[in-house]
Amino acid sequence: MLDGFSNASRIPELRRRLVFTAFMLAVYRVGVAVPTPGIDGQALASFFDAASGTLFGWVNLFSGGALERFSVLALGIMPYISVAIVLDLLKIASPYLDELYKEGEAGRRKITQYTRYGTVALALFQGTMIAFSLEKIQAPGGGSIVYNPGPGFIVMTVLTVTAGTMFLMWIGEQITERGIGNGISLIIMAGIVARLPSAIGTTAQFVREGEMSIFLLIFILAVAAGVIAGIVYIETAQRRIPIQYARRVVGRRVYGGQTSHLPLKINTSGVIPPIFASALLVFPATLATFVPFLKPYSSYLTPGGFYYDLVYVGLIVFFCYFYTSVTFNPVDVADNLKKYGGFIPGIRPGRFTADYIDRVLSRITLGGAVYVSAVCVLPTILIARFNVPFFFGGTALLIVVGVALDTVAQIETHLLTRNYEGFMRRGRVKTKRGA
Repeated sequence: MLDGFSNASRIPELRRRLVFTAFMLAVYRVGVAVPTPGIDGQALASFFDAASGTLFGWVNLFSGGALERFSVLALGIMPYISVAIVLDLLKIASPYLDELYKEGEAGRRKITQYTRYGTVALALFQGTMIAFSLEKIQAPGGGSIVYNPGPGFIVMTVLTVTAGTMFLMWIGEQITERGIGNGISLIIMAGIVARLPSAIGTTAQFVREGEMSIFLLIFILAVAAGVIAGIVYIETAQRRIPIQYARRVVGRRVYGGQTSHLPLKINTSGVIPPIFASALLVFPATLATFVPFLKPYSSYLTPGGFYYDLVYVGLIVFFCYFYTSVTFNPVDVADNLKKYGGFIPGIRPGRFTADYIDRVLSRITLGGAVYVSAVCVLPTILIARFNVPFFFGGTALLIVVGVALDTVAQIETHLLTRNYEGFMRRGRVKTKRGA
């Protein structure tokens, strides 16, 4: 690993990309600390301390604490991610979008353009809702947390947070183009990791004050290390279906005849299922914040409770199958194999090949759904049973490890193309696609 980083510093282009990526992420973290005018910061922080299980606390996690401070980047990059996911899901209902996804680079540029327009519209809507909500939130000592409520505050807030989201979107695109790794994913990862030092400090304080034993701390660290190792193993694992190509004679040349494989990821849907499941489950607690008579019912879906975990796992399994069916079409794969003379040994081309791929994919998706559910539920069990003082959730852990694997794979690709030894001596990190 150390040799890999040493080799990376010897390649001018890769060094420039790494420095540019680090600089843009630093700009993002500086922007998180710039507050939006007109807000009582201390009162807002007190509100978020009590809203960790609501939609506000969920969005605050992925914005890297920007919503808690209500900075100019309060909305984070989530509007962009939400629009991109919605467009990805709509392609099964819209033949026009489906054709755009199949058009290659020209279609991707058009999809990117639609995503930007949708991001602006969604950011304006979310900014408006948040501005109205802030005016209704009561400070701990009474009164509003907004210094000067009214139309002026709403307009200024909406324009500020929308501009902040568009600035973050630009940073992400610049990192993808001129840096290393996927810029949008790295922004989300940076926001999550930025909260880790405070969590470590809180844990150390609990150990010093005797509220957590050193043996419990060692146990938690061992569990965390095991979970991370498991995520790395599963995310790089593949079910390889053998593919053989028939020989074709064109003139005096013979094409085909070689053997390949079709790689199927165990977790094809990535982190989308836990994100969707979390978003749906926090809505009852969010509504209860503004509608008092819903509070008794929202208590049944408190994080760490039996009903919450049961519904959470059910939603994750459902979205794992749903999103996999949207992003991977066995019929198209079978048609492409037949078009280029490929076939699975022992399976007839066409419909039989599609049925076989679908059957294999359904089985490994079940394993992937169980794996994602276990990773996401484990932190809530640790909090409920061992009173862990911080919450570094399974969804966040999946994102951090997945993005780290993807970034390391891209760095290794740059090293290998220039005849340098990569990070791994005995194996290679497989690039994560479509997660």
